[in-house]
Amino acid sequence: METLTDVLLVTANVGSLFNNLGEIQSEWLQELYKTIHCHKPQFIALHFQEVGGKDYMVNMGHAENFFRCIESSEEMKDYDRVCIYVDSQFQAEDVFTALGSMYFIHKTLKNIYQYDFNVKEFKAVSGQNRYVGSLDRVTTVEKEKFVKNFWPDFKWSRKGFMRTRWIIHNQGFDLVNVHLFHDASNLTACEASPSIYSANRKNALRYVINRISDSRYTSLPFFLFGDFNFRLDTLSLVQHLSTTADVQTVKKDSSNVVEKIICEEKDNHHQVLLHIEEKLFAYLNQAYFREENVPSLLKYDKEVAAFQDVIREEDIKFPPSYPYSEEYTKPTQYMNTRCPAWCDRILMSHTAGEFIHRVASSFQGDHDEKSIVYNTLGSNVCMGDHKPVFLFFSLKTNGH
Repeated sequence: METLTDVLLVTANVGSLFNNLGEIQSEWLQELYKTIHCHKPQFIALHFQEVGGKDYMVNMGHAENFFRCIESSEEMKDYDRVCIYVDSQFQAEDVFTALGSMYFIHKTLKNIYQYDFNVKEFKAVSGQNRYVGSLDRVTTVEKEKFVKNFWPDFKWSRKGFMRTRWIIHNQGFDLVNVHLFHDASNLTACEASPSIYSANRKNALRYVINRISDSRYTSLPFFLFGDFNFRLDTLSLVQHLSTTADVQTVKKDSSNVVEKIICEEKDNHHQVLLHIEEKLFAYLNQAYFREENVPSLLKYDKEVAAFQDVIREEDIKFPPSYPYSEEYTKPTQYMNTRCPAWCDRILMSHTAGEFIHRVASSFQGDHDEKSIVYNTLGSNVCMGDHKPVFLFFSLKTNGH
């Protein structure tokens, strides 16, 4: 007998939530619950990055409360099994990733198993399983922080990945929470196409894919979701945005180091169209990054394409997920710190893509509600600097 299981995957960089604990956090949670209520999934996977934010030593307690808040909420009461993994042990600098993963299993979902990486076997999931702090001895999760040579200019970063492995009925898959390296300077990002940062992310992602596909365990279909920090090809985009402008490069004193790039309109007003500094990306026409322009923006989104041999993604129809204003009253406005980009993504192996599409195609026609949905949470609500991204789909499995 075939069984359908509805699945919701969500990725969220929550670093900025802990700077603005009051209003943003409760709105954030309401948007999450709204999406859960709308799709009624039986299995929910929430992947968080930057748990505790930049000031994690101060905020880690707030972060743990945030997880408790979700777990104990009225909206989640019908999820009778929970697995929570929060790497909050910031004292252990060499392994700390600030990643958190939460998994919720609805009371109607039978036959769900989780893998124990130590004994190499699947075990039925029961009860509430909470692991907060050091995850080194937890056998149902595999966690790794990237070694320093991925990012030679950085003395220390919290980037890495965390994997769990599941079987729902008879369909096995890996869920991998990922956080890759960001663009440290807008000016450096403009120097080459692809940028040096893009090359670093490519190395790190290739490493993750190799690690989760190596011979230690049987390879399974996988979903990679997190903050990949993918950016638009900044050099090509800036060239495009400034085709009708005078471009001026300002250097520091007498040195050869570029301090700012200013693009001015050629007419009498000489209005500044685009002003770029290390941590400033101020583009006059913000509407360019809105929903209606997504198809033309996507041609500058090139970082996933390097992995098309092993990864696919649903079509993106939503505006860039980062960097939104953290001001409560400006939920759809971007900050002028970075070029907007689709940093937050849900990627999957081709085998995973095949099994979610097999169901979607069989439900075309009368049952549109079972189609695949790939979108942001809280498009009109302040969610912090990253809009969370979700993927909803149905798994068709052979029931027992």
